[in-house]
Amino acid sequence: MPRQLVSLAQDTAIYGVSSILGRFLNWLLVPLYTHVLASPADYGQVTNLYAWTALMLVFLTYGMETGFFRFINKEDEPNPPRVYSTSMISVGSTSLLFAVLVALFSQPIANRLGYAPHSEYIWLLGFSVAIDAFASIPFAYLRYKKMPIRFATYKMLFVVLNILLNLWFFIVCPYLMRVAPSTVSWFYNPDYGVGYVFVANFLSTFIQTLFLLPYIIFVKWTFNKALLINILSYSLPLLMLGIAGIMNQILDKILFPFLLKGHYGDTQLGIYGATSKMALVMLMFTQAFRYAYEPFVFAQKREKNSLNSYSRAMTYFVIFSWLIFLALVFYIDIFKLFITREYWGGLKIVPVVLISFIFQGVYFNLSIWYKLTDRTMWGAWFALTGTVIIVAGNILLVPQFSYWGSVWSAFACYFVIMLLSYFVGLKYLSIPYDLRALGIYSALALLLYALSYLISTPYRELNLLIRTVLFAIFIAVVIKRDFPLSNIPVVNRFFKK
Repeated sequence: MPRQLVSLAQDTAIYGVSSILGRFLNWLLVPLYTHVLASPADYGQVTNLYAWTALMLVFLTYGMETGFFRFINKEDEPNPPRVYSTSMISVGSTSLLFAVLVALFSQPIANRLGYAPHSEYIWLLGFSVAIDAFASIPFAYLRYKKMPIRFATYKMLFVVLNILLNLWFFIVCPYLMRVAPSTVSWFYNPDYGVGYVFVANFLSTFIQTLFLLPYIIFVKWTFNKALLINILSYSLPLLMLGIAGIMNQILDKILFPFLLKGHYGDTQLGIYGATSKMALVMLMFTQAFRYAYEPFVFAQKREKNSLNSYSRAMTYFVIFSWLIFLALVFYIDIFKLFITREYWGGLKIVPVVLISFIFQGVYFNLSIWYKLTDRTMWGAWFALTGTVIIVAGNILLVPQFSYWGSVWSAFACYFVIMLLSYFVGLKYLSIPYDLRALGIYSALALLLYALSYLISTPYRELNLLIRTVLFAIFIAVVIKRDFPLSNIPVVNRFFKK
């Protein structure tokens, strides 16, 4: 494996361990919520409001992370600190304005979204997302400075705090209310329920940002208007791309309460939100890869064999994506034990959601052609096409098929924009992707998945054994084709080339 790809793999591993471990620990909150919240309808509210939060975060960062990497690596930009401080001032100013507006209009917003009795949900999440958006630039700076361990540590800090605070509000405080009410009754309200999810999130976000202060305060603050205009001219099309992209991920959860109203709609959304989290590991891997890949892409642009490096990176991404897919679908009978039976009916969507995430990850890999050639507007058009598919699919299918309509709409969305990006990209930056290898691994994974159902038995333990054998077959093919044991550090001492 080339030296550059080894470095990419190492950084992805560090980002990945923190991201996957962090999100896995956060995912463990899903079983907690399914047990402590009154009903799936309550979890539906959490799913809906966090979808809005994700959308607002894209608005408030408006593509500045990618713009930051693009301009701080430019050969004609001799002052990286100026790029950093200018980016931070821009995002900080808009985030502060957003927080003020949320504070002033939280009640009208709550009325509009159907949360009139709890306007504090709105400002708690609004303040959280404003802080998160501002922190995105210092976090990007850590990635630029090749400080993945520090980046991972601060990201994990949020996760640990969020888990501890959720356990405090949902386990410890109710227990203390029973045995020693005077210790917590002065601040804890047993009937507040879902609200404590958002309180924990706000406190965790605020404390995490405090640890970034050295990269905020001890900075040579300079602001260059001309530089900001250049960054924005590059980044604003990415805002359209980001909005459309995140809409493709969360729009179904925003539309759901309008398409299936009342308690039934909230319940279906709760089931959909909880079971689709089973596929979150795939999204974690894509995110970890993105953290390492974006700086890698721009740094490699000047290298002679950069296109071959991008091609190999795509192959490795697809290999590990299908490994994750098989691990989750083969052992879903174990994973489902983490959530209550009320949610099990939605588990059939997991394989389709996972494949949608693979399409999304491949699309992200393909997106480098318009980022490197400064044709980011293409990305916006692709994502907007996906949004049209998502909206039309949900409107047409959700009222009749519930969350299955959302699932297949997302599948179609990512499949279409993946193909569009590939074929249009051939015209502007022809990267020699190994389509044969990608096809072999995809066909093999789907074949093994189909076999696991064709030879299914009434015995769960036997089924797990059969699926383990099938999983081992995939791993064996990967080792044979692309990861010879003789090339793997430590292991290679036992194998002679």
